[in-house]
Amino acid sequence: MYQFESNRLGFRLWKDEDKIPFSIMNADNNVMKYFPNDIDKDESDNFIERIKNHFEINGYGLWAVEEKKSCDFIGFIGFYTATFESDFTPCVEIGWRLSNRYWNKGYATEGAKKSLEYGFNILELNKVYSFTSEINKPSINVMKKIGLLKQKCFLHPNIDDNNPLKPHVLYKIDKKAFNKNCKN
Repeated sequence: MYQFESNRLGFRLWKDEDKIPFSIMNADNNVMKYFPNDIDKDESDNFIERIKNHFEINGYGLWAVEEKKSCDFIGFIGFYTATFESDFTPCVEIGWRLSNRYWNKGYATEGAKKSLEYGFNILELNKVYSFTSEINKPSINVMKKIGLLKQKCFLHPNIDDNNPLKPHVLYKIDKKAFNKNCKN
């Protein structure tokens, strides 16, 4: 059963059967291209447990996402509380990670827009951030398509200094701007 849905996607809580496709997705070098570390099966399973705990504590999180037509698990889209040390944290971050079989179909944009709608109108969030490495152009493009505006560049404190992923960009949208964009 979905907590909410878009035209082509269903957003739900995680199931045990998501572990295998999620770990396969996390082992894909293309999917993990813009992440500083590889994620093995145990780390992937632990990440699901952290996501479930986040839901219990906050009432929201990174939803498991299905393609409604096939009922296939395709990845996650949703919110997470970023707590690393920065001048904008703690904050609610919107993020996504999809199996590369589902790239270039508009799913990340469709799902992120629907998540923002749910976040602002049902969860009553006031503002949402997103950030990624400066070289992650696909995610930056999604951020722009869903109405987030660039705030600044920063060096991610949890990434090694010599790693090309350390330089990050920060984007943000608030409820008022989101609702204005929806009317246009």
